[in-house]
Formats: sequence, C-alpha cells, structure tokens
Amino acid sequence: MGTVVLYPSPGMGHLISMVELGKLITKHHPSISIIVLTLIPSFNTGTTASYVRHISATFPTITFHHLPDIPLDPLLFPSMEAIIFELIRRSNPNVESAIQSISLSCKISALVIDPFCNPAKSVADKLNVPVYYFFTSGACCLALFFYFPTLHKTTTESFKDMNTLIHVPGLPPIPSPDMVGPILDRASTEYSDFLEISKQFPTAAGIIINTFDALEPRAIKAITDGVCVPDRPTPPIYCIGPLVALGGDESHECLSWLDLQPSGSVVYLCFGSLGVFSRDQVREIAKGLEMSGVRFLWVVRSPKSNKKEDRFLPTPDPDLDELLPEGFLDRTKDRGLVVKKWAPQVAVLSHKSVGGFVTHCGWNSVLEAVSFGVPMAGWPLYAEQRFNRVVLRDEMKLALGMEESEEGGMVTAVEVEKRVRELMEGAEGEVVRAVATTRKEEAAVALGDGGSSRVALSKLVALW
Repeated sequence: MGTVVLYPSPGMGHLISMVELGKLITKHHPSISIIVLTLIPSFNTGTTASYVRHISATFPTITFHHLPDIPLDPLLFPSMEAIIFELIRRSNPNVESAIQSISLSCKISALVIDPFCNPAKSVADKLNVPVYYFFTSGACCLALFFYFPTLHKTTTESFKDMNTLIHVPGLPPIPSPDMVGPILDRASTEYSDFLEISKQFPTAAGIIINTFDALEPRAIKAITDGVCVPDRPTPPIYCIGPLVALGGDESHECLSWLDLQPSGSVVYLCFGSLGVFSRDQVREIAKGLEMSGVRFLWVVRSPKSNKKEDRFLPTPDPDLDELLPEGFLDRTKDRGLVVKKWAPQVAVLSHKSVGGFVTHCGWNSVLEAVSFGVPMAGWPLYAEQRFNRVVLRDEMKLALGMEESEEGGMVTAVEVEKRVRELMEGAEGEVVRAVATTRKEEAAVALGDGGSSRVALSKLVALW
C-alpha cells in the first residue's frame, strides 16, 4: 500500500482543490493513503483551519500533518504571493523532517506539490521521492508557464509596459496587460519566483491538472506535442478534473430564496474568498443591477481598508445600509437578495433558478460553473484571473467580458447593466449558454467510467 504526500499552498482555493485531489484518489484507489502537509499561516488566507478540522472529521482516509508555524510580518512584503513564497522557502527543513518521519512507517510513492511549494522539490530530490506538481489553474495557464522561460529570453521589458499581444502555443493572443498578475513586472521578486517554477516544471515526474480534455483541447495538445517547452522534454500531464468540492451549507437562506425564483432567471455575483471592491465600485454594481431589472443574488464583502496593517486580516461583516445606495434593498427586494460575505457557491450554481454567473474568473469558480452548465461574465481581480478571462471569452467561448473603464479601472453601472442583461437575455448570452450546456455534459462524461479524466487518474496511480 503506497502513501502519497500532498503539499498545498496555504491559500484557501489551493488547499481545497488539493484535498479534492486526495478525496478523488482514495475514492477510486482506496489502497493508497493520503497525507496532507499543511501550513496554517499567521495571516488571513480564508478560513483554512476550520476547513481542515471538517475534512479530518469527515474523511478519515486523509491525514493532515501540520508543519510548524513560521511567524512572518506581512507588512514587510509587497504582496500575498511574496509572503507565501517566503513562508514555503523557510519551511523546507520542516518538510524534510516531516517526509523523513512519515517514511519510517510507510513507503512514500510520490510527493505532489502546489507550484508555490516549488522549494520543496529540492528536498524530495535529495530524499529520492518522485515529485509531481498539482497545477490548480487550467491547461491554458500551464501552457503559458511552460512557455514563460522562452518569453523571458526573447523579451526585455515588463509585460505591463509592452502594450502588445503575447503569442503562446495553444492559446489565443493575450494582451500583455492581461498576463498573469505576479509576472507583469519583470523587476519583482514574484516574477523571478515564477520564472524559477517554470524552469522546474519540465524536471517533474508529471503534472496533474484540474481540467478535462474537452475543455481545453488546443492547450493540452500544444503541451503534449512538446511545443511549449522548445528546448527540453515535457513531462507527462494528467488532466483529472473537474474537481469540485460538493456539499456545503445546504440550509443557507439564499437557497430557500432561490427555490421561489423562476428557472434560469437569477444572475449570481460572487468574487472569491479574497475578492473585495472599493465602496464606489460596490455602488456602481448596485446601480447597474437595479437598472438591469434582472433577478440577482449578490455576495457583498466590506471594502478594502486603506490601512496597510489590515491588508491580510479578514474583512468585517459589511454594513449594507451604509454601503449600498439609499433605498436599494427596498426597491429591489422583490427580485434581488444581497448576502453578506459568503454563499454556498456549489449549491447556488447547481440550483435550477441560476442562469448566469458574474465571476472573478478564479479557476475553482470557473470549474464549478462549467460543471453545472452556467454561462459567465468575467470580472477578474488578481492572480491569473485577467488571463483566465481572455481564455474564457476568446478560446472557450464560455464567458462574456466585463470591460473596465480607461480611468481607474472602474466597471460602470452602465457596463454592469449591459453585461448582465446580455448574459441573461441577449443573443451573446445565448451563445455562451449553449457552449456551457455542452461542456457540462462533457465534464460528466470525463469523470464517468472510462472517461478521459478517470483514465488519466488510473494511469497516474498505476505509477504509484
């Protein structure tokens, strides 16, 4: 019986999809045991600790091994990515002792790491444990990172300053400002960290991707044909998705509200565990929703604090009366519901009343929408989300794009109204809805007996 050790990055989205991978492996291959190395950092990355307790209680086949905390002062770092990289670098000695102590009682078949956990690859190499990356975004994004060292060699300025289209095998042309956030500035530490990861990818035993063949055929073909890594062999990739965390709070008030709405009539707006807007932007969204006349379910968070020291703290509950335009809740009470901070997203997207999703284009959210056939409007905020919007709109034809205004990147009420109407009632909305329905069916086939994702998983586990 083999043991596979999973090492996710501490961000909530990364942890959840890695645990879903663990659940998938033990469900179809119960002879493999799973140990997850967790870092619960001292800054806010979503409610990771309570999630880990919940999984430990409900999935005894998955064991968590907590690495010692390393206190870091978030104020000394330019970004969340920079802190996470530093935390992971400093955790290497703890990872080494964890792997050594696990090896005393069982044989470790593989270490599966999040790309952020790249520093741990040297530890596994030293201990002769095969390393697989679990890529938590899509194959299009992986194709970009495989090709990133080539782009680095053939350019001299930062993507943010280029004002051109970036051409990558298997992808639509990417406007340079829409490249993945942390690599926009060539001079940043995050840029060099991601460049280092990209150079390491080809040295892995394999790369597991949370996607499925029918969703990203062109990017998957470009990777497997070896054209994204022109100067060395490309490792095998295993598309085993869509991994979606089912379940959640089925008693949430918004679900009984959705039960009362007509089929396919509600647009759902939610922007991920870290997505927050300025107060002015929240008001523009409210005005746009009111003008659209469309039924809506909207998850609202408190605006960003301007204080540097609050940057990584959980946001307080929003005061809706103070945040939203005066009288908004009264005027829209017959067709809209505003929820504070959080909604059970999988239960919402799988509800028959939901007909559209305004999303930040985080990959987990994208896969949830795809799994339930919900068309999207993309409104990216950070990380690789702007890149995802280009791919969703131009390559996959699964989303309309929300357009920011030239001044200050605000999305106006008029744009919100236009896109929401187009998504729910317009001809363009019909087109993305039809594609979404097809992809939903293909996702179910991929995960079923003999489907492409199930076959990929079996091939992978056979190696372990």
